[in-house]
Amino acid sequence: MNIRQQQEEHEKVTLSPSAYLSTQSRGRLRQEPDCDLRTAFQRDRDRIIHSKTFRRLKHKTQVFLSPTGDHYRTRLTHVLEVSQIARTIATCLQLNEYLTEAIALGHDLGHTPFGHAGEYSLNKLHPGGFKHYIQSLRVVDFIEANGKGLNLTWEVRNGIVKHSKGYRDILPDDSKDLPATLEGQAVRVADIIAYLNHDMDDALRAGMIRETDLPKHLREVVGNRPSMRIDTMVRDLVTETLRCNDGRLRLSPMMQEVIKDLRSFLYNKVYRNERVHNEFEKAQNIINELYGFFLEYEFSDNTEHPFIERPLVRGDKARKQLHRQVCDFIAGMTDRYALGLYRHIFLPKPWSVL
Repeated sequence: MNIRQQQEEHEKVTLSPSAYLSTQSRGRLRQEPDCDLRTAFQRDRDRIIHSKTFRRLKHKTQVFLSPTGDHYRTRLTHVLEVSQIARTIATCLQLNEYLTEAIALGHDLGHTPFGHAGEYSLNKLHPGGFKHYIQSLRVVDFIEANGKGLNLTWEVRNGIVKHSKGYRDILPDDSKDLPATLEGQAVRVADIIAYLNHDMDDALRAGMIRETDLPKHLREVVGNRPSMRIDTMVRDLVTETLRCNDGRLRLSPMMQEVIKDLRSFLYNKVYRNERVHNEFEKAQNIINELYGFFLEYEFSDNTEHPFIERPLVRGDKARKQLHRQVCDFIAGMTDRYALGLYRHIFLPKPWSVL
């Protein structure tokens, strides 16, 4: 019995009956030999961490665009905080931590530069629309590894594409809207727990809100500090899930209302704040102009597009393919790369004579 098989046997003994075992995986898009050291979900986690897309998250906006302060969150720190919270939930419920971690680390790989401002722009510009969670799946399936993709397991891919809630219910009654595994559901809840608390912390640091702005009834339930709020939410999820024991994650009705109220508070006080909104409009203009430039760049017989490969077909199919290439190219940019490219293309350069 090799090391991977020993770990798989250990899972069967130590994990909850509701946990998803590595040996239960529905497999990968392309079949490949098993590793003798790592389980399938450990390999997925490692592939995500070592990907170029994952590294670029450190220069992508969470809420505040290209912040100069050292302590503001970026998309990478958000992903790490989600991973930590999700793994705590998985540990308490005896779920598969490696599957949970892989989903958490990969869930935002498809996010655009400038956060949701970039996503909003690409959704309008690309004929097929744009959703970051669908792009995250596209990254791991087709874009990474020079077009070969990471060839992740079905369970990780399912958790990635089903993590997003928007303004909808966190844990809806209809299971088709939920990840197929409890590990994926843990990431879905950890995502909102993380951003509610770290976005509020960043807004406090930026002087956009004060601690006393948070309604009193919310402070009384979840506490005054991010650590207290996270602890209260996680405890509620773990306690309610163990109490119901019905094969899915649960939040108490009270905590569901608290989270909805906190989300509304942040939307009204932070995300729609004039300071944030004005910068997002500027970011949208950058995305719009870059998209138009790359889309309308004329190929000639002797020159190639400076950034995008020539479409493999002609006519309407070429136009559709070019839209897809432009969308993928811009979605993968960091904030600073998009800003630098915009300056290079659209702003005049000083003339100098030596």
